[in-house]
Amino acid sequence: MIIYGDLIDEETRCLHYQGEKDVIALKCYACRRYYPCYHCHDKYETHAYAAYPVYLRADKVVFCGVCKEELRIADYRAGGSSCFSCHADFNPNCRLHESIYFLE
Repeated sequence: MIIYGDLIDEETRCLHYQGEKDVIALKCYACRRYYPCYHCHDKYETHAYAAYPVYLRADKVVFCGVCKEELRIADYRAGGSSCFSCHADFNPNCRLHESIYFLE
């Protein structure tokens, strides 16, 4: 899986989000590429980050940097603040940005 952006390690941390639990990348709906954050995306693409429509629940749009598993929006949300697959902790503050990444 290719993760684009200013990565600083193999668990998808980037220059903008470097915390212990900052281990997810999200897929932009417009370009279908994974980035660790919208800042990285907007730096490298010619279009603004486009939120992924939640009605496409079967699409895999969240990437866990720990187990390298792609998750559906429903899996991501069901896991709370951890990976649905490996149970690695995610940054709970990511939920505050959910409207940037998912379009209701």
